[in-house]
Amino acid sequence: MNEILLLALDSLQKNKLRSFLTVLGVVIGVATVIGMSSIISGLNTNISTQIQDLGSNLIFVTRIPPTIGGRVPPEMFSRKKFTLEDGKAIAELPLVQAVSPVLRYINFNASARSFSVRYRDRTAKNTIFQGASPEFAMVVSLRVQSGRWINESDQTHNASVVVLGHDTAETIFPTNVDPIGKEVEIENQPFRVIGVLEERKNALTGGKNPDDNVAIMPLGTFSRLHPEFKDFMFAVRTVSQEDMPRAIDQIQALLRIHRGVPPNKDNDFAISTQDTFTNLWNQISSGIFTVMLAISSIALVVGGVGVMNIMLVSVTERTREIGVRKAIGATRRNILMQFLFEAMLLTAVGGVLGIATGAGIAAIVRTFAPFLPASVSAFWVAVGFSVSVGTGLVFGFYPAYRAAVLSP
Repeated sequence: MNEILLLALDSLQKNKLRSFLTVLGVVIGVATVIGMSSIISGLNTNISTQIQDLGSNLIFVTRIPPTIGGRVPPEMFSRKKFTLEDGKAIAELPLVQAVSPVLRYINFNASARSFSVRYRDRTAKNTIFQGASPEFAMVVSLRVQSGRWINESDQTHNASVVVLGHDTAETIFPTNVDPIGKEVEIENQPFRVIGVLEERKNALTGGKNPDDNVAIMPLGTFSRLHPEFKDFMFAVRTVSQEDMPRAIDQIQALLRIHRGVPPNKDNDFAISTQDTFTNLWNQISSGIFTVMLAISSIALVVGGVGVMNIMLVSVTERTREIGVRKAIGATRRNILMQFLFEAMLLTAVGGVLGIATGAGIAAIVRTFAPFLPASVSAFWVAVGFSVSVGTGLVFGFYPAYRAAVLSP
């Protein structure tokens, strides 16, 4: 066995460049698995942290459920809209600690003058406008970096005050200007800035988060600006995590009665929790993972075909060597094992190079995107190496068999 291994090593050393080019597909396939799995691992960590930060006893009640890619069945748009009375009824449930009705308006038309916040000659465009109650910051764990949050007096008087997102304030105010107390223009009306929110990085890219470009005002003030917009959603904080299942049942039963949903019909509203967003992310990451496996599989097949072709060429070139070995006593099994070992050794080297390349990709990601803790998993290293060796075994068998049955 040692002699066969040494012969295989000697053959590969004599054709280093050809050997490397042959296993390039294997290198790419394994590097894809290692690199992408490390990035997905980092994304999982970030997304899980952000979802957990929402709190385990937070519920969102919406007319339309959260979806991947914003694809919503058309019939859902005809659902009855929520009213403030629905929110007040939810707040009276015994297992509910607090409820905040929310109105949210988004426009991604960069040329539109509305949906922008202006301070003197500076403008933040594509700003998300949001109306919220004083309870909202507590319910969804929003943190104010400077100034204060909306209070009961602001709510009662429909005050023209606004809490700006981090990026909104950064865009319209110079670094040497304190935003608090300054007057900004929204929808051609003056608003006094009372607070600026903490920055919230994008979990996927670590870059700008759309929710950092936001202007939040009292609910009544928002309704005054946009009386036509009445699509309420509710952020609900339950008394405890243990009460979540029962609280959800109570909210569901209450809303079905309020909205007149027949007993034999499904809910015409959505109740979302941490688990809802976790499941959505799992669907997204599964899709990414499937693409990763498809790319790596194609690369491995290409690499395997390359190995098979080069091994067939090698068998032809070494016909004399095979004949000499058989003449001095080598059996078909010896020849088969020698060429099979060569193929497996070739792809094993490709696997090691692929693992090193994938680990390098993870290191580069950590260096240039420190927000993404890309980590190489021992499990995927083992999978990558095993698959690379298996590729050599599968695609190397036919050339090895051809070598073994050659006439001496």
